[in-house]
Amino acid sequence: MGAWSARHRKTAVFGWLLFVVLAAALGTVHGSTKVTDAESIPGQVSRAARILDEAGLKSPAGETVLVQSSTRSADEPEFRAAVGQVIAAVNGTGQAAEVRSPYDTKAVSADGHSALVMVTLKGDPTEAVEHVRSVLDAVAGVQEQNPDLTVVQLGDASSGKWMQDQFKNDFARAEWTAVPLALGILLVAFGALVAAVLPVVLALTAFVAAAGLVALSSGFLHTSNDASSVMLLVGLAVGVDYCLFYLRREREERAAGRDAATALAVAAATSGRAVLVSGVTVVVAMAGMFLTGIATFRSMAYATIVVVITAVLGSLTVLPALLSMLGDRVEKGRVPFLARLRRPDAAQTGGRFWNAVLTPVLRRPLAATVLAGAFLLALAAPMLTMHTANLTFQQQLPRGNALVAASQKIEAAFPGSPGPATVVIKAADIDSPAMTAAIADLKAKALASTLMHGPVEVAVHADRNVATVDIPLNGTGNDATSNDALKSLREDLVPATVLKVPGTEAPVTGRTAGSYDFNHKMTGSMPLVFAFVITFAFLLMLTSFRSLAVAVTAVVLNLLSVGAAYGVLTLVFQHGVGASLLGTAGVGAVESWVPLFLFVILFGLSMDYHVFVVSRIKEGHDRGLPTRAAIAHGIRSTAGVVTSAAVIMVAVFAVFGSLSMQVMKQMGVGLAVAVLIDATVIRGVLLPSVMTLLGDRNWYLPRWLNWLPDLSHGESVPPPGAGRALHAQPAAPAEGARHRRAEV
Repeated sequence: MGAWSARHRKTAVFGWLLFVVLAAALGTVHGSTKVTDAESIPGQVSRAARILDEAGLKSPAGETVLVQSSTRSADEPEFRAAVGQVIAAVNGTGQAAEVRSPYDTKAVSADGHSALVMVTLKGDPTEAVEHVRSVLDAVAGVQEQNPDLTVVQLGDASSGKWMQDQFKNDFARAEWTAVPLALGILLVAFGALVAAVLPVVLALTAFVAAAGLVALSSGFLHTSNDASSVMLLVGLAVGVDYCLFYLRREREERAAGRDAATALAVAAATSGRAVLVSGVTVVVAMAGMFLTGIATFRSMAYATIVVVITAVLGSLTVLPALLSMLGDRVEKGRVPFLARLRRPDAAQTGGRFWNAVLTPVLRRPLAATVLAGAFLLALAAPMLTMHTANLTFQQQLPRGNALVAASQKIEAAFPGSPGPATVVIKAADIDSPAMTAAIADLKAKALASTLMHGPVEVAVHADRNVATVDIPLNGTGNDATSNDALKSLREDLVPATVLKVPGTEAPVTGRTAGSYDFNHKMTGSMPLVFAFVITFAFLLMLTSFRSLAVAVTAVVLNLLSVGAAYGVLTLVFQHGVGASLLGTAGVGAVESWVPLFLFVILFGLSMDYHVFVVSRIKEGHDRGLPTRAAIAHGIRSTAGVVTSAAVIMVAVFAVFGSLSMQVMKQMGVGLAVAVLIDATVIRGVLLPSVMTLLGDRNWYLPRWLNWLPDLSHGESVPPPGAGRALHAQPAAPAEGARHRRAEV
């Protein structure tokens, strides 16, 4: 691929640009089809959504306006007047389908100082989110007129609007922060503007093309907002890293005295192969998420796979073409101060820091293995207490948010879960006496239960033979109390009442049900996903290096880095240790999908470094170096590029850790910590110490595995200067014959 691109430079470059433009344009024209509620969460929640969809029913967006006073009771004239102002103001917006007074619904707190105005907005939930701003402004106007009262609004549309706006703002912030960060780090790494810009431009074009392809194919595999975030996160990180590996090797070969064509051929055969293997590993790891059966995971997996394949394609085609065009001009725009900081021999010696680390590690490998292993196991220990849940919007939003404050005030005045469970009843005859009696019995049993409370609201759609029963649950919505209430409703109350009527379905949905079903499905599928990813990563390493020890070592070291990331995630976001440094607090749980996502993405991404480093070690061993010398050579010669790549990944992921949404924080911090551990403790200490202890056993392959295909590149790297006689114009090798001779 590298040779073809170098011979057909214009075709490769302009073909890439055409591909990016076409993919982006077609994706924009097609638009994105998002995952629906019926797809997003499995179990009873999915069935309930399908029943409502088939009946043509959309759950309207409900809003709640709290009117509260610390001194006045709800019966006093001033308080009643404020409630009247709220009702009039909301009706005046023209966006309310129904506004119910607390004096009609009896929604007055036990102490008499709080009341709830219940608002149902027009249209479906999506339309309500778009039009809720006028209602929010109307309620804010009433608050201004009554400064001695608390008048706040909370509901599906208002929280959805905030999250939609915040997601857009966070996404834009991530783009505008991560890209300059990556560019700055590359500028320090290369000391030249052109060399620094190349990886960033290729990564961004890969992301743009992948985004277009995902949108274009979203008709048959729906996408989501989370998938877009993940695609930017992973696409920028791996795109820059892949180009960095390739470019640094080409520059290193040129610095060693090789002509331009030979340097490019060596980079293609070594770093290009490492990019291909690590890209395939990421794709295989992400494919494991399809086994969950959860639409959100499928969309994230697909988006990541597309962006990684696109980044690999760009690194192996357009990058060699550009390097062939530019030749040594890739060092243009050198920054004098930064250029002076770079030692000429750093690429081979690894620099002072890594030499200081590696020398004692190679001298006492057993002690280094024990100490590093113990450190990682200690970091992983909090993982044993990890609790996962679908975070409520109160947990997702940052501290001090107005919606969170409103929610806390409403829950204090009206204890109970903010989102009721909804029993969706589909019957042969919803108006039959038996079903009417069963629904009344369900309502009575729910009110009599100590796990649920009123008001229980029933909506019957006789023409569709469907009814919904909203039953508030005790608890916060995703704690043990709420889960116990849901279990009682599903397993005791519903079977004892409405399900006794023949031909009836009655799945239970709602926020608590969604969290419970999601966790149950994910927990059940995790062993299968883990086994799939570990097995295929092992087989890929085994066939790539034809070594049993290398494959086992890769899997074990990756599991250690993932475990350490889990431990830090639990410690920070569940227990709150150090959370204030990130502008957040412990929320008592880790988002349900984050651990599984971190596992598959980290298993893939960590192979970047592992394949790159071990390839260099094997390269030295194949040239005749003793194992210990090959390890020292491989670690030292890759230390600079691995450090640069890791710093870029950590910086990009840390940007996501600084965003407002709790789930973005958890994902960003988890990835940043894992990559940092992987590039330092794993690659700098554990990998060389373990391989030193194994010695020649590193390359052991049982005879019964000799049938495995040999995927090693098999080329011996020519000594510096070997290709000079073949190339009169090393800076711009263009003739196919000369390239073929250089490759030989």
